[in-house]
This record gives sequence, C-alpha cells and structure tokens, in this order.
Amino acid sequence: MMATCAICRRAPADPKYKPFCSKRCADVDLQRWFTGGYAIPVREDEPTDEGGNRGSQED
Repeated sequence: MMATCAICRRAPADPKYKPFCSKRCADVDLQRWFTGGYAIPVREDEPTDEGGNRGSQED
C-alpha cells in the first residue's frame, strides 16, 4: 500500500517530496509552520515562580 500525501491525502507521496506528493503540498506544510498553524498551545493558567519560569525546577 502506498502512503498518501500528508496534505491533500489524494496522491501517493513522491519520494522527492516525501511525505508530500508535490512541491506545492510541501510548501503548504511549510507555510503552516511559518504562520503558527502547528503551534503547540500554551496553558495560561499554569503558575509561574518569581523568575517567570513555569513549574518547579530541581537543582
């Protein structure tokens, strides 16, 4: 079974652009990274210590 493109899910992935089918789909993915589409959400309700760090740190 051939893997499909990670963006359009239609065409099989091209070895040159794997896991994408084309330069276009690779560029779409890159644009999503640049614009924060894949950003990991941050929970604003996490407490910070006096230095502004989240959570506890062990020395």
